Amino acid sequence: MTKRSMPKTTTATGPVLSTRDLNRATLQRQLLLRRSPLDAKSAVGHLLGLQAQNVKPPYYALAARLDGFRPEELSALMADREVVRIVTMRSTIHTHTADDCLTLRPLVQPARDRELTAFRKGLAGVELGRLAALARALVEAEPRTMKELREALQAEWPDADPQSLGIAARCTLPLVQVTPRGLWGRSGQVALTTAEHWLGRPAEAAPAVDETVLRYLAAFGPASVKDMQTWAGLTRLREAFERLRPQLVTFRDENGVELFDLPDAPRPDADTPAPPRFLPEFDNLLLSHADRTRVIPAEHWGRSWAGNMVHRTFLVDGFLAGVWKLTDDALVVEPFGTLAKRDGEELVQDGARMLATMHPQSSYDIRFGTVIP
Repeated sequence: MTKRSMPKTTTATGPVLSTRDLNRATLQRQLLLRRSPLDAKSAVGHLLGLQAQNVKPPYYALAARLDGFRPEELSALMADREVVRIVTMRSTIHTHTADDCLTLRPLVQPARDRELTAFRKGLAGVELGRLAALARALVEAEPRTMKELREALQAEWPDADPQSLGIAARCTLPLVQVTPRGLWGRSGQVALTTAEHWLGRPAEAAPAVDETVLRYLAAFGPASVKDMQTWAGLTRLREAFERLRPQLVTFRDENGVELFDLPDAPRPDADTPAPPRFLPEFDNLLLSHADRTRVIPAEHWGRSWAGNMVHRTFLVDGFLAGVWKLTDDALVVEPFGTLAKRDGEELVQDGARMLATMHPQSSYDIRFGTVIP
């Protein structure tokens, strides 16, 4: 987890949105202010994908956002190849709709090209076009684990670094994880093939970045240029925002940073109640802005992870307030500070709802663990 980068102050003009204003607007776009009646596929599309570094987070992410969601709904979409797991934004695995898989992956290809430059030393003598063609033939003949793919490629380039060969294949090709990996209640190692082969249709041209800016604002706005660049892992998006400026509205945050938004997008009052929500590790709510204070209070920055261990988190009054874990017999809630009685009661209610959604056949206690200082 990298240190948060704060946007530089600009001379932007326009109404000022407070941190709480931004919090409520973002929660509304993220379907977290009140649960949405959307079906799982529509929600995945609206949110431009769900972080899926691990198998379970997309399921918990939708349980926090959708009314009536059941894990089997997303699992069926994955089994039917209507959603897939693929590396896209920020070089991380996301669960995307099939349509977004075939368009957003080409959009972020420049970031994959930049990523690959760090491994050029281990790829000395490797012609990337030939590597991509060979890797495609291998994984389209049958899904391969990354270990199998590396070994096959090293037979062709014995002097190259095996790790670099695997990364080159991942960066040059749109590799998806095939099922049963990712299915609810199932297990399976990571095996890869191309998106085109898995979905039975060719990749499309990358969408105009302007279109993706509008979709990003619908799901994460109001936002700055740097916010979207952080979310996408792309650079030089200022030109797209400037082209769109005539059809957008602008605001300032409390630091004077210019924020863009869709004119008709919801911006609830700062005092709108925000019920507690249990989120998975790596939820995009916490990762998709350069300035994350709209969700993460400054005093809690860095508390949702320790080293390479990222915790599941929960929100109280719309802001990060602690972490949680599921043991064999209990949902253990660990706040970052003392909770008001009402907040604690509402948190227990939302925890019970989450458990009923995700684990209806199991019985868990809900208890508060040691308060994290």
